[in-house]
Amino acid sequence: MSTRISRRRLSDPVLRRLELTVLRRLDGLLQGDYAGLVPGPGNDAGDARVYEPGDDVRRIDWSLTARTNETHVRDSIAERELEMLIVVDMSESLAFGTAKADKRDVARDLAGAFAVLGSTSGNRVGALLAVDRPVYVPARSGQAHAATILATIQRTQSGPGDLTAALRQARRLARRRGMVVVVSDFLVPDGWQRELQGLAARHDVVAVEVVDEREMTMPDVGFVMLEDAESGRRRAVDTRDPLLRARFAASARARRMHLARAVTTAGADHLPVRTDEDWAVALAQFAVRRRRRRMASGVR
Repeated sequence: MSTRISRRRLSDPVLRRLELTVLRRLDGLLQGDYAGLVPGPGNDAGDARVYEPGDDVRRIDWSLTARTNETHVRDSIAERELEMLIVVDMSESLAFGTAKADKRDVARDLAGAFAVLGSTSGNRVGALLAVDRPVYVPARSGQAHAATILATIQRTQSGPGDLTAALRQARRLARRRGMVVVVSDFLVPDGWQRELQGLAARHDVVAVEVVDEREMTMPDVGFVMLEDAESGRRRAVDTRDPLLRARFAASARARRMHLARAVTTAGADHLPVRTDEDWAVALAQFAVRRRRRRMASGVR
């Protein structure tokens, strides 16, 4: 049965653009499958009753059905709402982009999409921005609070940050079992993998990797000066060298493969999003794959 995303208008000006891209575009793309991306409130099994046409067959109580020779289903008793924490990397390396948008813009939009969809699902949503002095937005429910999260991301300046420390802090903040979304380019020193694994041991974790095309391939444009956004170190290179371009591409592929393995080994889901592609489509396709995989494994 399809689930339709609420089309209530959002009052905050920052969210008016996301109303179109999230509440309309994702609604059409995902239909009921967005529930596989953001779980609804937790449920425990409740009382059993005789099956009626239209009931969800996944709620059939097979043991009771076998004992009574009559199909029974169990209704659910809603627990407290799910709590979602969105960790957003605000380091300097995300202030870069050569395609439709900077990585920071894509990271902000994706964080906003999760906040809006989480709020639409009736969950409590909070955010932790990984900068020199981390910014924490406590979890609350309602789409107005999603606007607060988006506005906070919008006004927070990029700067030095420590993703590993932010994930460690997230483990302390996310006391209740729930969902944690990490949005970053993961161009950070090692150490975050252990913290991500610690989060995934208790929570449903999605690691969103934001990447720009120029981080994967080097164009032939002659001599250029490259600068590391984090350290400020600069180096002149001759991009006309085909061997250099091939080595750069091979190194980028190896790094991204290592990242994907590290995320899945930690027990999290990996969502790569490129700045030269439509993030809404990438999110929709990811949600459909995730929902199918979870249904195949018996996880709702």
